[in-house]
Amino acid sequence: MTFSPKAICLDMDGTLLNNYNQLTENTLGIIQKIRKNGIRVFIVTGRSYNEVFDSAPVDLELDGFVTANGMITYVDGEKRLEHSLSTELVGKVIQSARSHQIYYEVHPNDGERLSLKKDQGYMKSMISGEKPDEVGINEWLEREAAIEHDIRWHNNLPEQKYAKIYCFTKDHEKMHAWIKELKKMKSETNFTTSSSSHHNVEVMVEGVNKATGIEALLKHYQVSPEDTMAIGDSNNDIPMMKYVGYPVAMFNATDQIKSLVNEMTEFTNDQEGVYHYLNKCFQHKL
Repeated sequence: MTFSPKAICLDMDGTLLNNYNQLTENTLGIIQKIRKNGIRVFIVTGRSYNEVFDSAPVDLELDGFVTANGMITYVDGEKRLEHSLSTELVGKVIQSARSHQIYYEVHPNDGERLSLKKDQGYMKSMISGEKPDEVGINEWLEREAAIEHDIRWHNNLPEQKYAKIYCFTKDHEKMHAWIKELKKMKSETNFTTSSSSHHNVEVMVEGVNKATGIEALLKHYQVSPEDTMAIGDSNNDIPMMKYVGYPVAMFNATDQIKSLVNEMTEFTNDQEGVYHYLNKCFQHKL
């Protein structure tokens, strides 16, 4: 690789993390070596800020975080850019999810994810038992952890800022049908949706995505998109891949992602693909 990035954007699920949502010591080590050489490293993820540290060390030092697919951008733990969904829209989406028996998690801009107590029964039932073959192990483990201890169950929806709504079902045809219902809802209220698998969809503010979050970080550090690399795997990474100068696909990436990139890793996320790729690219510079 002849490209010399000044900044690197790294997706988490399916990219940095293995299939068991773990960030390995090798991957952590190569990231810090790169940063010591003056290259900015950002995590750019669909996860909320709190969710990042479900899988990353709480003392992880990076140059910035783009969370909730661009809804909130952080530098040194402080928000540089923030968007939020209206409580009214969140309530409408929850009502639709309930009527279609769709699992959902509402992620506040600050604080822990929540769902309504009245929906606890069907949501717990959906995640009980064995993992369906068609659902990825990482997404299933995340839902099990959420049901077991991460979701805060509320009687009513609190009036506060909300970054996103994550929705899931183990039946991908059911999810496809519900996404059509969300599109109908868009005629009344502007919002956007993004999916990282056939089993989920996330609801966010219209016009917000990973690229808009990266833009805020690059302006802060005075780095151009042309001097930036990004590594990702799923379709919610498409805006990021189109924005940066040197997009790289994981070996396990979707076909849509692979069609947009300059290069692909030799290994999957479950084989420490990011570590091997970065180590090979920078071995003579570190």
